[in-house]
Amino acid sequence: MRKFLLTLCVFCLVFFFGKNQAFSQNTPSTSTIMSLKKPPYLKPGDTVAIVAPSGILKNREKELQQAQDLMKSWGLHTVIGKHVFSKANHFAGTDDERCEDLQKAMDDPKISAIWCARGGYGTVRVLDKLNWTKFKANPKWLIGYSDITALHSQIHNEGVETIHAMMCTSMRDDLTEIAETVSTFKDALFGNSLKYTLNGSAYNKVGSARGQLVGGNLTLIHTMLGSNTSIDTSGKILFIEEIGEYKYHIDRMLQSMKRAGYFDNCTGVIVGDMSKMRKNTTPWGTSIEQLILDALSDYDFPIAFNMPAGHEKDNRALVLGRTVELTVNKAQATVKFKE
Repeated sequence: MRKFLLTLCVFCLVFFFGKNQAFSQNTPSTSTIMSLKKPPYLKPGDTVAIVAPSGILKNREKELQQAQDLMKSWGLHTVIGKHVFSKANHFAGTDDERCEDLQKAMDDPKISAIWCARGGYGTVRVLDKLNWTKFKANPKWLIGYSDITALHSQIHNEGVETIHAMMCTSMRDDLTEIAETVSTFKDALFGNSLKYTLNGSAYNKVGSARGQLVGGNLTLIHTMLGSNTSIDTSGKILFIEEIGEYKYHIDRMLQSMKRAGYFDNCTGVIVGDMSKMRKNTTPWGTSIEQLILDALSDYDFPIAFNMPAGHEKDNRALVLGRTVELTVNKAQATVKFKE
């Protein structure tokens, strides 16, 4: 009897720990997710630095003046980076010049937010030149989208929230054309609550999820794979958007990310604008929505389409690194940011 009881106890222990280990492998643990710092929200009298870490700003003086006027209307001051209008081939100044402006804004305690003038390409070239010591001690909001995804990702890994929102070159003569873009940017910057109800889609993958919102431009997310800037998406909700790509490029990036385990413990995906998709000589054969569903068919997390964020006029602000609750149905989806 004693031998039988001993054998039974060993069997129970092996079964219990084996079951728990299997459970932990298939269920993302939120206990290990880093809690990010929230920079102070802005208030009238604060100062916003405008910098250009990416592409050249050729004949864009008007938009930058409009951006300054917008900040002034909100009671904010602006300072323009020394090299914003510099030119170095494709870029707004050399790598060192663009890095100098960004580093100065990051380190200056009088600056409350850093607003990127435009995207394009080039941010990845300055990432490894930056020193984050003072920024982490005195965090401030970094604002932008597209190529600025590289900075969003790096800052996430430094432990600070950021704002995926309009840039200076998003400005229009008639701001009513981008009313939601502007108002949600202001809400995010001044700390007003954000909640979005997305138009329904037959492609929506129904379900609910909760986790930190991460992501941005798909090409940049893919570019970061294998580097210290790549984000661990375990227990997190991934947002993606893209512009000017072939469908097979989208699939190739998703397949590459999938093979790298990027989606293994992700809790949900939100798909923003897929703008100006290029036509290949050989048609892909399905919609971009179906392409994404097919690429992610091995996962059971919810997928929401129709998030108005990306390279369109209606580019709603997203606080990256903030916990969100995602609820997805065919008729609609909701994205609610938690304080």
